[in-house]
Amino acid sequence: MPLDFLTLMTVMAANLFMISAALPLIMGRDVSRAARHVQASMLLQAVAWAAIIASSTLWDQALSTLSIACNAAAQWMLYRALEEWLGPRPLRRVLLALVIAAPLGYTLGFGHYAWRVGWANFLMAAILCIVARATLAPVVASNLRWRSLLLGCLLTSAAFTLARGMLGAFTDQYPSFRTPHPVNLAAAMATNVSLVLGTVALLVAWRAEAEQKLRTLAMTDGLTGLLNQRSFAQQGASLLAHAARHQLPVTALMLDVDHFKQINDTRGHEAGDRALQLFARLLGDTCRSGDLIGRLGGEEFGLLLLHNSAPAGMAFDRRLRRRLHAASVAELGFALDYSAGLATPELGETDLAALMARADRALYEAKAAGRGRLVAAS
Repeated sequence: MPLDFLTLMTVMAANLFMISAALPLIMGRDVSRAARHVQASMLLQAVAWAAIIASSTLWDQALSTLSIACNAAAQWMLYRALEEWLGPRPLRRVLLALVIAAPLGYTLGFGHYAWRVGWANFLMAAILCIVARATLAPVVASNLRWRSLLLGCLLTSAAFTLARGMLGAFTDQYPSFRTPHPVNLAAAMATNVSLVLGTVALLVAWRAEAEQKLRTLAMTDGLTGLLNQRSFAQQGASLLAHAARHQLPVTALMLDVDHFKQINDTRGHEAGDRALQLFARLLGDTCRSGDLIGRLGGEEFGLLLLHNSAPAGMAFDRRLRRRLHAASVAELGFALDYSAGLATPELGETDLAALMARADRALYEAKAAGRGRLVAAS
C-alpha cells in the first residue's frame, strides 16, 4: 500500500493532540514542574505539526514559521523537564539561543527556499542532539532504561531532520515538505514511532518521580524535611552498627525546643511552625555529612553525630546555640533556645533505643535544671 506523507503527518498531529489531552487526565492536577513541562512539550509539538500541515493551503510563511517556533519550544520544554528529573544539564544557553534563532532565521530568509529549509532543519537537528545529550550523565540517580529509550528517539529524529535539511539545501529532490521522497516518508514514519516510544519513556520517568516522592514522604517529616521517627530509627540502627563494627566514635543528642507551647499559645501556630523549620535548618547547617537528624515528635529532635566523641558533641551544641540565637532574633523576631541531652554508646553497643533513652533522660535533667542547657548522661 502506498504511503501518503500528508496522511502520516495528519495522523501524527492527531496523536499528539490526543496525547496532550490525555496526559493531564493520567497525571492529575497536582503535578510537578517536570510533568507540566512534558505536557507543554506535547501540546507545542501538536500545534507545530498542525501548523505545517495548514501552511500548504494558507498563510504559508506565518504558519510554517509558527511550526518551527513551536517545535523548537517543545524541545526546550522537554529539556526543562530533564533538568527537573536529572539535575542541571549541559549546553543550556546554547540550546536557548538555537530555539530563538531557528524561527527567526527561517522567517527572515523565507524568500530563499534552500536557505530556509537548510536553516530550520540544521538548527532543529542541533536542538534535538542537545536535548538527547541531556538524557546522559544524570546528577540525580535515574533509571537508565527510560533515558536510553528517549535518547534513541531523539537521535533518530535528529538524523532524519538533518537528512531533510541536506536534501532541501543542496539538492532539488525536496521542493516541498510534502514531497514523497523516500527520506521524507521514512522521516514521517520514524517520527510517528518515536512519538509513541518517547511518550512511553516520559511516562516511565514521571512514574519514577512520583514513586520517589512517595518514598520521600514516607521517610521524612512534612514540616521540616528531616527524617521522621521511623526512618531515624531505621537509619540510626544501621549507623550505630557501622560505628560499632569499625570502632568509630558516635554521639547521640536529644534536643527539645524550650517553651514551644508558649510560642504557639502567644504567637500562633504559624510562628511555631516557622520556629521548628528554622531550628531544623540550622541543625542541618551545623551537622556534617554522615550525621543523622530526625524530628522525633512535636518539638523534639534526635541527632547521631558520626566520628564525634562527647567533647565534640558539646562543641556542636555551642555552635548551634550561637547560630540559633542570632538567626531566631533576626528571622522570627524573638530568641529561640533549646534543652539537650547527650549520650555516647558503650564499647560495641548497637542498641539505638537504649542509647537514645539515655540521651532522653539527660534531656529531662536539662529541662528540670532550668532549660537552655546541655546535660551529658553519666
